[in-house]
Amino acid sequence: MNITEKNLPSNWKEFTLTNDNGMSISLVNYGGIITRIMVPDRHGHAENVVLGYKNPNDYKTDSNFFGAIIGRVAGRIKDSSFELNGKVYHLESNEGSHHIHGGSHGFHQVLWKTETHQETGHVAVKLTHSTKDGDGGYPGNISASVTYRLTNENELILDYTAVTDQPTPLTLTNHSYFNLSGEAKETVHQHDVTIDSHRYLELDDDLIPTGSILEAANTPFDFRHGRRLHEGITSRNEQTTCAGNGYDHYFLFGHTRPESVVVKEATSGRVLVIESDQPGMVMYTSNNLINGLELTGAPSRKYAGVCFETQSSPASLHHPGLPEVILHPTERYQQRTVYRFTTE
Repeated sequence: MNITEKNLPSNWKEFTLTNDNGMSISLVNYGGIITRIMVPDRHGHAENVVLGYKNPNDYKTDSNFFGAIIGRVAGRIKDSSFELNGKVYHLESNEGSHHIHGGSHGFHQVLWKTETHQETGHVAVKLTHSTKDGDGGYPGNISASVTYRLTNENELILDYTAVTDQPTPLTLTNHSYFNLSGEAKETVHQHDVTIDSHRYLELDDDLIPTGSILEAANTPFDFRHGRRLHEGITSRNEQTTCAGNGYDHYFLFGHTRPESVVVKEATSGRVLVIESDQPGMVMYTSNNLINGLELTGAPSRKYAGVCFETQSSPASLHHPGLPEVILHPTERYQQRTVYRFTTE
């Protein structure tokens, strides 16, 4: 196992973590962006299974959040405001009248400090960043870290931690777009997905959760026994239609089994198993991805990747009863998501 480090312009650094099985992950300190995950198929041929730009400079103006750490708050906040302890906080409106993914200067747009670790059975890069009270309109001074760890079991482990000196909303995630066909040769229509969830959040036409929790049974949102993504993408369900003919919805995990998500791609034989202690995730099937962006594999197109954004739901800021996002000074934010790659 090894780690290599490459200096890029603008004080960027690229780290590549490689295990003994031919799997590697590359990331940059800018936004903590995962630029490549090289994974063997059933024949041992390694290919990139995430979307990323051919030219790293394109990440500076990226509106798709390819591979990035998202924070302070992942997801959309209605009307770019929330009330906490009797005070109303106003955030940047960076998606219509709403706030998304921490704003235009969120965690995806900062240079993180880095340190590397190599121990028996794994290699790791730890990223740290501090943000001040009032940054982006949020209360509290925040110290956050994200550790990317690659094991010889072909696991990519993401450990998130954060502390605050004031009550504040915080939920972090990674915004990688997966495509197990390799080099985005195919769209994700034929990816078979199983999700440990029987409930999801209803969206309005602005993709803001209404507060209603809907049952997935007998709808395109029931992934408990596995289904191909094209079934929902091509359905005429009101909820998939409002999301741009696909998914951009928060699924509440049932925690009935260790695996939160299982993804299979038949042609390559690649399998992705996701385990997370988060209460749920947003699954986004890149419904709004434009054509023709120069990526490391095939050029971008609609449905070129699928995101599994494990997190709490910021909808809880306006709708009590949903997974909370408020972090208190007496608490330590600590979450883990594991991505395990196998073949069949």
